[in-house]
Amino acid sequence: MPVIEESGFTLWDVEYVKEGAEYYLRAYIDKEGGITIDDCVDVSRKLSDLLDADDLIEDAYTLEVSSPGLGRKLVKDREFSLSLGRDVDIRFYKPYEGSKDISGQLTGFDKDTVTIRLADSGEDMTYERSLIASVRLSVDI
Repeated sequence: MPVIEESGFTLWDVEYVKEGAEYYLRAYIDKEGGITIDDCVDVSRKLSDLLDADDLIEDAYTLEVSSPGLGRKLVKDREFSLSLGRDVDIRFYKPYEGSKDISGQLTGFDKDTVTIRLADSGEDMTYERSLIASVRLSVDI
């Protein structure tokens, strides 16, 4: 989305959801070094002006702009692509080779598989996406 990219941010995800009687348009932005509250306010103002000018959404809604979070879940190929080289935590539906959870560096993916360099051995391992319940960016605290 040009208004976000012109400001130096990457659009991570967008969702339009109804919660109770309210509608929410949520934009998740990111940039190298992380997102501040001022970044969210700046993008929110720009998006709000753009959406109001074009009257793109007929229903009343609340616009929310935020960071996707530290331990963000990777779902879409674009999210995997943006996360190549980063540390991830994988959780399997059922124990895989004795464990439900593994960690490593995301080194590759395609529509059917995810490849990581295991943290403990440095070995590259490829796992079928159908066996994976979730892939999240690792959070080091």
